[in-house]
Amino acid sequence: MASSLTKDSAGTPGSEKTFFGHPRGLATLFMTEMWERFSYYGMRALLPLYLVAPGGLNLDAGTAIAIYSVYMSTVYLLCLPGGWFGDRVWGPRKTTAIAASVIVLGHLVLALPSDATFYLGLLLVALGSGLLKANISTMVGHLYNGPADPRRDGGFTVFYIGVNLGAFFAPLAIGTVGQKVNWHLGFALAALGMAFGLVQFLLGSRHLSEKSDIVPKPLSAAERAATLKKAMIWLLIAVVFYAIVVGTGTYTLTWATVPLLLIGLIVPIVVLGRIKRDKELTATEQSKVSGYIWFFVAAAVFWMIYDQGASTVALFAKDHADTSVFGWEFPVSWFQSINPVLVMALAPVAAWLWLYMNRKGNEPNTVVKFGVGLVLTGISFFVFLLPLTASGDGKVSPWWLVLIYFCQTVGELCISPVGLSVTTKMAPAKYGSQMMGVWFLAVTAGDAVAGLLSTYGVDLNKTGVVAAEAALAVLAGVAVYMYRRRVKELMGDVH
Repeated sequence: MASSLTKDSAGTPGSEKTFFGHPRGLATLFMTEMWERFSYYGMRALLPLYLVAPGGLNLDAGTAIAIYSVYMSTVYLLCLPGGWFGDRVWGPRKTTAIAASVIVLGHLVLALPSDATFYLGLLLVALGSGLLKANISTMVGHLYNGPADPRRDGGFTVFYIGVNLGAFFAPLAIGTVGQKVNWHLGFALAALGMAFGLVQFLLGSRHLSEKSDIVPKPLSAAERAATLKKAMIWLLIAVVFYAIVVGTGTYTLTWATVPLLLIGLIVPIVVLGRIKRDKELTATEQSKVSGYIWFFVAAAVFWMIYDQGASTVALFAKDHADTSVFGWEFPVSWFQSINPVLVMALAPVAAWLWLYMNRKGNEPNTVVKFGVGLVLTGISFFVFLLPLTASGDGKVSPWWLVLIYFCQTVGELCISPVGLSVTTKMAPAKYGSQMMGVWFLAVTAGDAVAGLLSTYGVDLNKTGVVAAEAALAVLAGVAVYMYRRRVKELMGDVH
């Protein structure tokens, strides 16, 4: 696929060909991310359904949403050490290869027909995903001539299409196999998808920028020893603590979920605070970090609502959405393909629109895009209120789900690819890949809030809760827009 979409072009960094007018290495990263997202979103579509299914773990909806939120939060929490490994140990390219291998192993463990190994499989997939995500996005940034390259935002949007191409086919293939044939066979199909992605990455990595091989700030021998010692001490503390909890017979699932969710809230605050206090940063870098905090908070609100599309909204659809077309029943997991197909349809339009408006000199800046995205996300949950109140014990039209995901998708295109790009532009040189990890911590924080609410008995499918979340997103979007000039000043030369 990639080779047929490339053409010769001189002068492109790290490549002699282009991919839709972008560096040839984008094709390699596009395909790698596509297969990784195929495995990830396939398992994500199955996870809440498997957790509540009689043939799965047969948990209640509140517990299932909490576990889903813990998993999502942990995936993005681990992006931070993933970025650290890319910056200080292996470099982005090697880290990505190792990460893909761990993801394959995790899905294979999930494929085992054993409840005892299920959480181990989730942990391995989360670990591999965290290692991969921060580094593969950093490598996309390496393909361009710095933040001023006009192709950069468009390149991240094309890359985002790869994400959603994999995400579109995943529920159709993995969801169908998991729901209609065997849950664990569905997880095995996810492993196969990631294996394809790994092979493709190894074969096509020669087209990447040479920057992707460099370890920006390698650990010294003393730092390696100190880091290993600290890691072992924290691991020992965790093992001893949970051994006591289990040994005294007081262990419940909450002992695992709540600490992880609290970490998901605390770590982003600590990390941003540490970067902000770094005295080695220049005044310009400090200003950009201050401006970046606005984007981080806005993104956390967005992801808190958006990720419930595969948990709260999906479980509502399982019980209350009509899943028949002309008498033919389709798996409820197929609803998870609506968002990615909309992204594939609308992302090229968004990329063209930003470039067109840029040439005309009236492209909205990043702050305005974020504000619009938040308002649209809030509107999606105001729409959700309508089928939620009308369903009762019956079924509602699937078009309500389509409308919810449509609003979220347009909001997503204003926030997610733009956020990835602005992170690479505003990141202090010292932190590089780690700042991509910081961006993904916004997902961690958002999912952690949803998980804690569900853990402590808040029914996220209640009309009052949905209305409150919708209002929060709209108000946050309005606040971002009202303070746009102040944020733009903090951003400096970044548009």
